[in-house]
Amino acid sequence: MKQIEQLTQLIDQANAILVGGGSGLSNAAGMDFWYEASPLFMEHMKYFYDKYHFKGLFNGFYNPFDSEEEHWAFMLLAWKMIFDTPAQKPTYQYLGTLVANKPAHYITTNQDSLFKQYFPEEQVSEIQGSHYFAQSKDTSDDKNLYSMQKIVADLLPKIKDHRLPKEYFPTSKINGSPLIVWARGPEFLEDKRYNDEYQKISRFLGQHQGEKILFLEMGVGRMTPMFIQEPFWEMTNYMPDSFYVNINPKDAITAPEIKDRSLLISEDINEVLKEAANIVQGGQNG
Repeated sequence: MKQIEQLTQLIDQANAILVGGGSGLSNAAGMDFWYEASPLFMEHMKYFYDKYHFKGLFNGFYNPFDSEEEHWAFMLLAWKMIFDTPAQKPTYQYLGTLVANKPAHYITTNQDSLFKQYFPEEQVSEIQGSHYFAQSKDTSDDKNLYSMQKIVADLLPKIKDHRLPKEYFPTSKINGSPLIVWARGPEFLEDKRYNDEYQKISRFLGQHQGEKILFLEMGVGRMTPMFIQEPFWEMTNYMPDSFYVNINPKDAITAPEIKDRSLLISEDINEVLKEAANIVQGGQNG
């Protein structure tokens, strides 16, 4: 509780807050279908689990299916699940309550767009793509993004016997190349929308240059620390009035250079945000 009280004090003292969210934040919100065969996963993916025994959507994306037809059927159902499954816990509402009175920007490597369901799009930077968009596998002359929601709506009815017939595979309107999800990978399209996501971060930091900025990191693991965690450490190190908070039940760590300006909370993210939000609301009511 002492750490949570310190968290609320740091937020109160900050002029602006830069939030970084990784996969652990989605998991804290009850979206446990990414890396395990949870009841939520099994409700939608029992056929594929019974056949291949992969656990979670993430493993399913890289599973060697018997055919591309079956692979496409799985992918369409997975995207439908991502689009239609609301957060199972009010984690993002707690976060909104906690930072409500402060200028804030949200950076995420998650591709589920949950941040954009709770915060204005101009305050969110999806720096590793989004499952809500598709791109051409060949980006040499097709740099468009396509609505994955429209693709899913059009093609789900075409699935037969857990397979999408080959004639319905979506392709680029420019060069006929297969469409793939707009998410970090070998063919990831780093064009206008990608650069715009980073420009939003730069504008926010520029607007609050010289102010007390709180870097609040949640659920970022050590698999890809170069996108959020290490930049947060570096900026904290070079901004003497800034402070760094890491909430992560598994990897609440910091850099040695900023140890004296770091708060590490090794607890469940949802519960920490809940308690902190309760403190803030209690103060407002009082």
